Amino acid sequence: MKLSKSFWLALIAILAVFAASCGSDDESSTDAGASDAAADDSADDAPAEEAPLPGEGKSVNMGRANWSSGYVHAQILHDLLEEIGYDVSSPDALEFAPDLGYQAMASGDMDLWANSWYPGHYSWHAGDLTDGTTIGDNLTVVEGSVMPGGGLQGMLVTKSWAEANGVTSLDGINADEALWSQLDSDGNGKGEFYGCPEDWTCDDIMASQIAFAGWDNLEQTQAGYDAMFAEFLTKAQAGDPAIIYTWTPTAYLAQAIPGETTMWLTMETILDDSNPLGKEGGESYDQGEGYTGLGADTCLAPASGCNTGWEAADILVTVNKAWGDDNPEAVALSASFNPPLIDMAIAGVDLNASDGSQAAVEEIAAKWIADNRDLCDEWIAAALG
Repeated sequence: MKLSKSFWLALIAILAVFAASCGSDDESSTDAGASDAAADDSADDAPAEEAPLPGEGKSVNMGRANWSSGYVHAQILHDLLEEIGYDVSSPDALEFAPDLGYQAMASGDMDLWANSWYPGHYSWHAGDLTDGTTIGDNLTVVEGSVMPGGGLQGMLVTKSWAEANGVTSLDGINADEALWSQLDSDGNGKGEFYGCPEDWTCDDIMASQIAFAGWDNLEQTQAGYDAMFAEFLTKAQAGDPAIIYTWTPTAYLAQAIPGETTMWLTMETILDDSNPLGKEGGESYDQGEGYTGLGADTCLAPASGCNTGWEAADILVTVNKAWGDDNPEAVALSASFNPPLIDMAIAGVDLNASDGSQAAVEEIAAKWIADNRDLCDEWIAAALG
């Protein structure tokens, strides 16, 4: 896939806004001293024993989330854990949506995954377990890991349609029948936008946003994300009205190309912690002040300025608490692990251009490690203390 210069400039702009010896002086002990010195020299010539790696004899049941944009950075962490001695299961063997992922970690069926999106995923920590604890009681969030503030989120719209119709915000679309009716493909009296697959958490956040903002004329379409995106892209490239939720770092932007084919939309009403739908843990859906770091070249905005309406999420590692307590070096590595956002976006483009197999994921991860050996060695040094 050949990517335009403007794509890379837009993507970079978006991601930028993220021996001593011993002897005796006594003449009578000269021979003994010489003998000792010779023994010391012989010892110096012998190969030094290497200290055992912290993970030797230990295993990691590692998983990953069921969105492809998280595959490569999870695989990189997998490979680095192996470098410090751990026997690590392949992440694709334990691939979950967040609801099952956090349950699996809390129950001890999975030790670690690198695909937590906080604060939204804190909602899954609220679930109760049969022993009287909550899911969150059995987890440790590894602060500082992976990509703090790296999960830019928002809604993309067909650029030509938006500009021709004076569209700037979802709130404005909801308020104008002439606009939302153009998104009503099934004739049920509501305009549709492509949202999130069930159990990704962003689907619940979006449903709460709709209720909170009072968007009575809009509804979320839910299906497999790749299928939704393909349908969206076909419409956007044809200039037809279409809106979709997306995020960074992801290869989807390489096709949607904000500023050329699409634009980010503004949300004028930002979801707070009031949990309008009463969902378990729904207070964690609070989007704070949203995100205002995009410029007019990629984001449509009313006079008040651009706000994607979604807080930039912290993409962090989460581990089973008991396992983490027993494996501080693995936790230390996870805390240091912070690959550049732009690199992970490019890795996503490479994966999208491949056959998408686990072998391709492993190849891309291995190449990134080889190309960034010094950085990886810094993370490993931090883990080894």
